[in-house]
Amino acid sequence: MYELGVVHRTVHRPARERVEAVAPFGVATLHEAMGRTGLMRPYLRPVYRGAALCGTAVTVLLQPGDNWMLHVAMEQVRPGDVLVAACTTESEDGFFGELLATSARARGAAGLVIDGGCRDVAELEAMDFPVFSRAIHAKGTVKATLGSVNVPVVCAGALVRPGDVVVADTDGVVVVPPDRLDEVAEAARGREDAEEGKRRRLAAGELGIDMYGMRGPLDAAGLRYVD
Repeated sequence: MYELGVVHRTVHRPARERVEAVAPFGVATLHEAMGRTGLMRPYLRPVYRGAALCGTAVTVLLQPGDNWMLHVAMEQVRPGDVLVAACTTESEDGFFGELLATSARARGAAGLVIDGGCRDVAELEAMDFPVFSRAIHAKGTVKATLGSVNVPVVCAGALVRPGDVVVADTDGVVVVPPDRLDEVAEAARGREDAEEGKRRRLAAGELGIDMYGMRGPLDAAGLRYVD
């Protein structure tokens, strides 16, 4: 059950250098490095081409059609934080736009991930303020009902706790718990090194079915070639 009407001021953020260790890697690589876990649902999309972010989560629990708690959350944002906003029930209203982005940028926020709508997309792109949202919707919101700030939330199917590391790019959004940062960064680096070798072999004309040793299993499965 969600805790309503509370702002937790203490967030245990991992050291910045540990966060930056995962920043160079794509979402797909990090997801694989974590044992294929941590992804948010694929309906969250960047609101403009090329948007990407990496930072520590300040979580926001919204009520449908009400962005009051996003304003409240700004006071808790520290440089390098990512606002991660979930809603008590599905809502695609335009919770976030240029003015809130201006406030977030002034506080040093790295971006927003929201399981809801946003608007003012042209302005967000001009500001280069990364937003990943459920929808783009011009519909406005009210400021009337309490949610919470810095409580665990489920955003687009992923559990996010304050201080978790959130990475987003064109492929999606992934959440990395702080206690796994070092392990995941090392595994991601290993995957990228291995992929570079595979990339060279494929570019040289080698087939994936040979590189991955697939011919034997394909034969055992009954694959037939007919001329």
